[in-house]
Amino acid sequence: MDEAALRRLLDAVQVGAVTTEDAVERLRRLPFADLGFARVDHHRALRQGMVEAVYGPGKTPEQCAAIVEELLSAPGDGPVLLTRADDAQAAAARERNPGGERTGTTLCWRPAAPRPERVVVCTAGTADLPVADECAVTLAAHGVRPARLTDVGVAGVHRLLASADEVADADAVVVVAGMEGALASLVGGITPAPVVAVPTSAGYGASFGGITALLAMLSSCAAGLTVVGIDNGFGAACAVLRMLK
Repeated sequence: MDEAALRRLLDAVQVGAVTTEDAVERLRRLPFADLGFARVDHHRALRQGMVEAVYGPGKTPEQCAAIVEELLSAPGDGPVLLTRADDAQAAAARERNPGGERTGTTLCWRPAAPRPERVVVCTAGTADLPVADECAVTLAAHGVRPARLTDVGVAGVHRLLASADEVADADAVVVVAGMEGALASLVGGITPAPVVAVPTSAGYGASFGGITALLAMLSSCAAGLTVVGIDNGFGAACAVLRMLK
């Protein structure tokens, strides 16, 4: 249940459209619902402004489908996300809960209405796209439709500079980069907007599965970068949403 749904319920009680007993019954499930294998957090939207997302790895297809169903059944109209889902998990979740839209390994039900904030998601290379897609889908689920700048890494810096005005005018920028992770520092130096950097595991040689990019972003001389974990496009989107409230 989100804040808007709670206000509607309380208003309905006030005018007599919903009985006190019915309201109590609906609120009884508000803190969480115990499914036995999971305690689904229905209170998170009130605390954080974002509903609980379902992380696919480690769960059976049936468990993914059941948690999505529980989230959709609660009062409110906020988005429901299933992330890092494999084909079996995605199929089970969509069969039990029609209407989920899939992009890569992320599925979304009930996306929020569009918001006006301008967010740009930049990728250094094509290999970074799966992580950027996870970020973009999560943002879009909450109403923020990001602009995308793809394949603008520092090996051909003119590709980024051609869109420098778009980056500078953004309300927030997400930079997704593997290899040496230098794109985050470059973007952080040309925009006043908050920059969230996502190191990816793309690379070879001494990239160490994204550790090199992670350390480079953490050591950036572009002050104020926010850095999330390796390949964590979902976490980058949530960081942006918290910044934008």
